[in-house]
Amino acid sequence: MSLVYETQDEHGVIRVFDDGKFRTLSFADGDEQSRVQLKQPHVLQHEYTQAMLLALIDRKPKRACVLGLGGGALVHALSKAVSGIHVTAVELRPEIVSIAEEFFRLPKSKRIEVITDDAIAFVESNKSKKFDILFTDLYQHFGMDKRVATQSFIEHAKTQIKDGGMLVLNCWEEHQYQLDLKETLLEQFNTVTALDTGCGNWVVFATNAPHSLNLKQQKDECMQLSQILGFPLTKWQTRLEEVV
Repeated sequence: MSLVYETQDEHGVIRVFDDGKFRTLSFADGDEQSRVQLKQPHVLQHEYTQAMLLALIDRKPKRACVLGLGGGALVHALSKAVSGIHVTAVELRPEIVSIAEEFFRLPKSKRIEVITDDAIAFVESNKSKKFDILFTDLYQHFGMDKRVATQSFIEHAKTQIKDGGMLVLNCWEEHQYQLDLKETLLEQFNTVTALDTGCGNWVVFATNAPHSLNLKQQKDECMQLSQILGFPLTKWQTRLEEVV
């Protein structure tokens, strides 16, 4: 891959690479923060982001929030999958927002709002309309933002979600063994499921309004979404397990 842009802010180096087909965002040597296929930016390339869209099963969200913009891959996918959806993305680093717009074709629309703020502070203080789905994808060069896996964050995040909404957390695989995190999730939500992607990530889905689809109906919906999104959702659906 060729380096096409490099800059630095108070949080570290930011690089953009391109091989003619894919464009990637990197925060450190060997790191790949975002990857976008230039001709089809909605087709998610990282498996954990694909798994996160299981949140769309039996849901037609009107408002979604993505904590951590990166290259904007989740924004692209949500805009493609759900007609008319309003997406709010919260990104700490202003330079990342500019890069997503210039190099990753971040969609420009009245239904897409980008807020430059610390995501943890945002969930504590945001007073705008609540969201149907809240996605967290908060990573820097050092790894996942540890504040995500805390009681304080989970409790504040819940206040940003509608009664029938869902919280989707992208965590490291070791978080599935963090008992206090699981206890907090189960205290705040009556249904918590999760999957190990096999690629180092543990993706959690927490809600008080679980769908009532049987396995065949879930598979059928996954196949329909897969056709829209351009990647197979079914393989992730089969890995879902109840968190206890």
